[in-house]
Formats: sequence, C-alpha cells, structure tokens
Amino acid sequence: MSGTLFVVATPIGNLEDVTLRALRVLREVDLIAAEDTRRTSNLLARHAIRTPLLSFHQHNVRSRTPHLLSRLQSGRTVALVTDAGTPGISDPGVELVKACLEAQIPVESIPGATAPLAAAVLSGFPLIPMTILGFPPTRLKDRTGWFQESSRIRHTFTFFESPQRVARTMKELVPYLGLRPIVVARELTKVHQSLIRGTAPDIFEQLQQVKGEVTVVIGPEIARDMSNDQFVEPARAAAVAYFGQLAEGGATSRRQAVSLAARRFGLSAKTVYQAVEQAKGSAK
Repeated sequence: MSGTLFVVATPIGNLEDVTLRALRVLREVDLIAAEDTRRTSNLLARHAIRTPLLSFHQHNVRSRTPHLLSRLQSGRTVALVTDAGTPGISDPGVELVKACLEAQIPVESIPGATAPLAAAVLSGFPLIPMTILGFPPTRLKDRTGWFQESSRIRHTFTFFESPQRVARTMKELVPYLGLRPIVVARELTKVHQSLIRGTAPDIFEQLQQVKGEVTVVIGPEIARDMSNDQFVEPARAAAVAYFGQLAEGGATSRRQAVSLAARRFGLSAKTVYQAVEQAKGSAK
C-alpha cells in the first residue's frame, strides 16, 4: 500500500500561526519536502521536531518528483511545505500533487495560513469572487501584457510583489487601474505588519524603501460619480495614459483604444477623445 502526501500550510510570518494538526503531521511523517530547508528547520527546531528534510524547489522539481513518488509508492509518508503559507500558491507543489493523483497516491491537505487570503480579508473588499495571481513578470514587454490582462479582472484580485519592485509596479499600474482601491500589505502577521491603502498614484507616493514580504490586493471596479470634478480629472488623465498604452502596443485601432479607455474609467468616448486630443496639443 502506498503512503500519503500531506500538503501542509506553515506560518507566513508569526511562528505561532501553525495548527496543532500541522505539527502532528510534520512530526509523524517519514520525510518533509521543503522549499527552503533552512527556513523549515527553524520551525521544526521551535517544536522539537526531528523529521528528515529534503529540498524541493523550482530548480529541482523535475528531478525530485520521481524520487518522492518512489518513496510514497513504497509506503512512506511525505509532508510538503513551502517557505511560508500554503504549498502550491506561486511556488512548487502543484506538480507533485498532480503526479501523486495520476499515480493514485492519496493526497491530504492540512490547511492553515495563506498570505493572499489574509491580506484580502484585511482589505475590506468583497471577496466573492476573488482571483489569486502570482508575481508580475520582470521583463517590460511581459509586464505590460500582464498588467493589461489583470486589469480586465473586474472583481477583487491579489498578487505578490518584491519590496524592490512594488513602488515601480504601483507607478506602472496607474494607466491600467485608474481609481480602483488598492491595499498593499507588508510583513503580514509579524510585529511590523503594515497596510497602505489608496489608489495606485496615492500608494506610489507613500512607498519609501519597502522591506519584507509584500502582498497587493486590488479592489473591484467601483462606479464613480462623474459629475464630481474630484473624480473627473483623475479619470481623464488615467484614460489618456491607458489610451497611450493601447495605441502604442498597436494591437487595437485608435477608435477601439478610445472605447476601451472610456469603459475602463467610466467616461464617455467623446470625453476620452477630447482629452487625448488636448494632451496631443499640449505635447506640441
């Protein structure tokens, strides 16, 4: 009889955020497959757990998966853990779970902390539906496509970002998200946890030398009262910038770009067209 793969959630910051069941499983299994054995060792040492560790990360997932399958098929039990949070969310894990299911090896989930859900709950945004994304690409062309695709999600969505790039990301998001509410959560569950709320340009102004893990939550599109000048001018400026992104890419016609920008920021096509022409005149 084959063993069982346990997908175990570990703390995302505060080491107290681990369940009793998770500790029992980590203590009882034959092997723990860990994304970073050094980080996992700290958790195990805190609870006097001496289960052997084996590295399992994005660079060795192909070679390690057959090895772990062999152990499981021989009757051994394995716990899969990531650096922090729930395995399979923007880190190795899905591949091993899929391989186990295909080999008819039992898989059990040991639930616990997860940064996207923790940040989303603190945001106060509606969470049904909600989409979880990974890290934005680093290459400019790939980032542009990623921002375009993610901005088409009209409900709440979350993604991760490195502290070195989060300010740049907020600046680049302005033409795509306009006035949508955003929460940037840093160091979740730790002593220095902080939440920054606002729109993309608001948050960009507040980001100074960010440190620690970052999770971004984008709120759903909100209908604004466009009779209020407080919203009209920022929306016009954002629409012009978004039009520029679409037109520069060459994937849409000028008319389509105007229409898409108008719909994105709750303006009429005529208003966007006039704003674009005005911007062109000012640039001459």
